[in-house]
Amino acid sequence: MRQNPNELGQSCHSPRTQVGANHEDMVNDERKLPRSVAVVLFDGFELLDVFGPLEMFGVLPEQFAISLIGPTPGPVRSAQGPEVVAQYAYQGAPRAQVVLVPGGIGTRRLVRDPEFFGWLGRWASNAEYVTSVCTGSGVLAAAGLLDGYRATSNKREFAWACEQGPAVQWVPEARWLQDRDRWTSSGVAAGMDMALALIAHLHRDRVAAAVADGVEYEWHQDSNWDPFAAKNGLTSG
Repeated sequence: MRQNPNELGQSCHSPRTQVGANHEDMVNDERKLPRSVAVVLFDGFELLDVFGPLEMFGVLPEQFAISLIGPTPGPVRSAQGPEVVAQYAYQGAPRAQVVLVPGGIGTRRLVRDPEFFGWLGRWASNAEYVTSVCTGSGVLAAAGLLDGYRATSNKREFAWACEQGPAVQWVPEARWLQDRDRWTSSGVAAGMDMALALIAHLHRDRVAAAVADGVEYEWHQDSNWDPFAAKNGLTSG
């Protein structure tokens, strides 16, 4: 039987409990309802692109309500093999205030699917924040959601991302990049840094720092920190 973490002296869930205990003092937010965060799943998505950011948002359940969207309700296969259950289908999915599009090998197929990126362009256009991790920015670009914005992407696949959006100002050296209501990150693990930066943007630096400490993650707070641009020949280093 699974024990209630509140009944334990220590548990794997204790960081979340501790953040919640100081929630009112830390956040001081007048919002009465959590922001809706929807992740767009597809066959071949990258696991860490999704669950790295969601771990960060999930530490603050009173501030963020998470949902998963897929081609149909039910299992969606990741690039690594495990399947994740989508709660909603693309068509008819409730609008979200924060949209997150991950990367993964499946993005190569998505950008050749006009029905998909036509839907995404319509569905995500009114979101408060449109975000991506890794090659997810290529999907956003294909849907026209980054036209006129600055954006970054996975450094090993940077040329591919650029091909998806000629009207995007692609920035090769950035851990993550914010341009107005668009947030894009570099490859895979960088999504966690971007998620924490968005939490800080919405709820102060100390809240994001408490989240990072609670999950024992060393947060890279400098969005310009990007050793992988030089390693992949995008800058001189």
